[in-house]
Amino acid sequence: MRITQGMEQAQFLAAINQLEAGITQTQQQVASGVNFSTASQNPVAAGQVANYKQVLALTQQYATNGSGAQSSLNIEGNALSQIQSSLQSLRDLALQGGSGSASAQNLSALATQAQQIQQTLLSLANTQDGNGNYIFAGYDTGTAPFALTATGATYAGDQGQRQVQIGPAQTVVVGDNGNFVFNQIKTGNGSFTVTAGAGNTGSGLIGASSVTNPATYAPGDFSIAFTSPATYQIKNAANTVVYSGNYTAGQAISYGGWQVTLSGTPATGDTFSIAPSTDQSLFTTVQNLVTALQQGAASGTNGSVALSNSLSSAIENIDQALTQAQNVQASVGARLNSLTTQQSVMTAQQTQLQQNISNLQSLDYASAITTLDQQNTTLSAALQAYSLTQGLSLFKYL
Repeated sequence: MRITQGMEQAQFLAAINQLEAGITQTQQQVASGVNFSTASQNPVAAGQVANYKQVLALTQQYATNGSGAQSSLNIEGNALSQIQSSLQSLRDLALQGGSGSASAQNLSALATQAQQIQQTLLSLANTQDGNGNYIFAGYDTGTAPFALTATGATYAGDQGQRQVQIGPAQTVVVGDNGNFVFNQIKTGNGSFTVTAGAGNTGSGLIGASSVTNPATYAPGDFSIAFTSPATYQIKNAANTVVYSGNYTAGQAISYGGWQVTLSGTPATGDTFSIAPSTDQSLFTTVQNLVTALQQGAASGTNGSVALSNSLSSAIENIDQALTQAQNVQASVGARLNSLTTQQSVMTAQQTQLQQNISNLQSLDYASAITTLDQQNTTLSAALQAYSLTQGLSLFKYL
């Protein structure tokens, strides 16, 4: 095949265009600092970078979720700390009211203080985060969960526990619903309650109570009925006598794995009922305390047996509420620790992913400059060679 001058020129121009394209690409690399800007320039590395960036975006989202969860849990933990402080103040008021030295005026003042703490607890139960979400409302974060009533408070939230994903296979609860935190609080000692009969006429006071033998304890309804100031009978729910004994003030009365300590002098016919603990709202407990103090102030029955037993019951229920708040706060603390650990893992993973991307994509400037110099030299030499060959012809020698 005859090679014409036109064919030679076309081949040369194609080669020159290829050299110039290479120079342009190298110049773009030097200007941008990356090895390639399109997948076609390095398909394998581009695919790896795309995968790394996808994982990096996920880890960054997990980190963002974790930061939000951390903020929510810190707000909840702070609210729970304040709730415990308020409950401790209520407990102190109940102790003052039952001291036997408080006048009717003092009892009235204590009731007013208890109502003020009740308002504080309501505000804490309706705590909002920085976005205006009610943290104790479950999933229904746009609704204030609690509103006071004459006997306690109503709950308008739901039973949900909001969760966020903080890792590929890890979620964390970021909000405890108010029904669990404030309403599902056991009465009495957590296993059973002791209540003085409304018609009692003696001076029998309720003291400590507990389950002494969990193996033999069977929850049920019982009553302690005094047949005389010195003797009593224990009856079951069918009103059948299951035990009889002699009463000594301050000495525990035991049966079926439980025991109750009474003091004072019960009258013949006085009764004390034992019933399994039930769930009671914190706000009902507070309202019962307020009512007991107000009734004591109104009747001037400071130091009376009825007031003392009511306040003793209130203190026991407040202690259960304190335990509930402490348990929830401990759970919040554990979740915060888990978040801190996971955030550290995410940070380390992000650093490694960014390093991997950099290793694939970042430009080796020294190598790129050397390549650019070589490409320019090659182009210059090619142009010079072409210029010389174009000047060659046999007619010059004729």
